[in-house]
Amino acid sequence: MKYYLIAGETSGDLHGANLIKALKIEDPDATFQIVGGNLMQAEAGKKALIHTSEMAFMGFIEVLKNLPKISRNLKLVKNDLLKEKPDTVILIDFPGFNLKIADFAKKNGIKTCYYISPKVWAWNQGRVKKIKRIVGHMFCILPFEVDFYKKWRMP
Repeated sequence: MKYYLIAGETSGDLHGANLIKALKIEDPDATFQIVGGNLMQAEAGKKALIHTSEMAFMGFIEVLKNLPKISRNLKLVKNDLLKEKPDTVILIDFPGFNLKIADFAKKNGIKTCYYISPKVWAWNQGRVKKIKRIVGHMFCILPFEVDFYKKWRMP
């Protein structure tokens, strides 16, 4: 299978690298396109389309200052998804960016999985309706999240 993994932060890079390692065991013919950091690059054996250092902006002012870069990154990933035609996109946390990508992927017939759920149980639970509409499968790492998503009938 052809996997497209997107992690926009250092913690997601670690989880993404571990996921790539596991996928290579389960699917020895797997190929990867990545948006991530050094760990994902090392595990995938290739350079990231966009490195996490070009994506992880903290705080309102920093995000505001980097809106043009964020917009360019979204456009770059969307164009790359159409070019690469992956079997599935695996989104790792980073909801501000990844939910936009999930919506785009859904509209273009690309299967999506979300690994490490956005923390909707902590704030803005209404976003689950959107997530349910645009994400094919949710893979939770916190045990209570499983029950939370079951309540919302999220696969």
